[in-house]
Amino acid sequence: MSIDERIKSQFVDDLCDGILLLKNRDECYQFFEDVCTVGEIKAIAQRFAVAKKLDAGEIYTDIVKETGASTATISRVKRCLNFGADGYKLVIERLKNK
Repeated sequence: MSIDERIKSQFVDDLCDGILLLKNRDECYQFFEDVCTVGEIKAIAQRFAVAKKLDAGEIYTDIVKETGASTATISRVKRCLNFGADGYKLVIERLKNK
């Protein structure tokens, strides 16, 4: 697995290291509330919901209705699922096995 060099930096490394130190959902809420706007958090959560639904085989029209995501967002997430760094797949599989 290779990581896109455009996102690699010490700042991103520090962010990832900080996220890995969070111990529970409440700590995640605290951290992301400080780091992101409400809109950013909701957009990230929506994209993850779309990824889970695509992984489950749901169709675009149902995903639009259930998540409110645009077809452009759904297409982008699908492209990441098919050709991305497998980050969505990694987390989705771990959640399934939890």
